[in-house]
Amino acid sequence: MHEASLAGGILKLVEDAARREGFHRVTALRLEAGQLCGVETRALRFALEAIAPRTCLEGASIDILEPPGTAWCMPCGASVEITRRGDACPRCRSHQLQATGGTELRVLELQVEDS
Repeated sequence: MHEASLAGGILKLVEDAARREGFHRVTALRLEAGQLCGVETRALRFALEAIAPRTCLEGASIDILEPPGTAWCMPCGASVEITRRGDACPRCRSHQLQATGGTELRVLELQVEDS
């Protein structure tokens, strides 16, 4: 379950920001985990909630947006939506697709309480 490792990395990023910016508590954490980024969002949420006690994330609401995967089809030149890597182009059925979106995992927003 690599989501536990990702949750640890997110916590480190948030704690580094807390030290740098001088806040002590996060009230809301908003993430983006695209459909093609390889992250199971339920597992990531569980991992974040499991490590949150006694950290600046304790009690924070966690919102994870899941933008759709998009790709450019080389043979037909269409920009298409896909749900997972390896899907065929819905227009021409080709598998020669270049992912163009939905591959990101990032922190979008933190709402915090100042120290």
